[in-house]
Amino acid sequence: MATDPLHLPPFDSDDAETLNVIIDTPKGSRNKFEWDKKYGLYKLGGVLAAGAFFPYDFGFVPSTLADDGDAIDVLVLMEEPAFVGCLVPSRLIGGFGAFQTEEGKTARNDRLLAVAANSRNQHDVKTLDDLNQNLIHEIEHFFVSYNAAKGKTFEPQGRFGPEQARQLVIEAAEHFRDR
Repeated sequence: MATDPLHLPPFDSDDAETLNVIIDTPKGSRNKFEWDKKYGLYKLGGVLAAGAFFPYDFGFVPSTLADDGDAIDVLVLMEEPAFVGCLVPSRLIGGFGAFQTEEGKTARNDRLLAVAANSRNQHDVKTLDDLNQNLIHEIEHFFVSYNAAKGKTFEPQGRFGPEQARQLVIEAAEHFRDR
């Protein structure tokens, strides 16, 4: 049986600034994958409509528990897609505050943005302000439309920088330990 990636530390033990991100859906994929605790492997969780795809690698921070009951979500910007289950050392650059409604229940479901620590093209990106604002708008729109296609409402509540993103990871790691 595979090792459960949910129990890796959220930050690299050798470099506390480096965020551990496990990719569950590669850039360009229409398939959404998710970790199946029962079987100890990744399974297909859904398929996006024709013409829709993940704009960057999508994953989660291990050993965290966000308000929606899952590990905290991260979109990782890098040149080429990774693969399902790949550990990508990353640097937080910020995120989107958001509420998500599903079946009449609303929960906070922020999305963090990071760049791969080894990225050549994103090396100088430190905050969301370093990105083209059209790109940020497109990423927000992706999450709105992705959730709408699944019958959910995703309502962005604003953007924040790397410090607040790091604090969200720390709080989600505390929730994971206290569960």
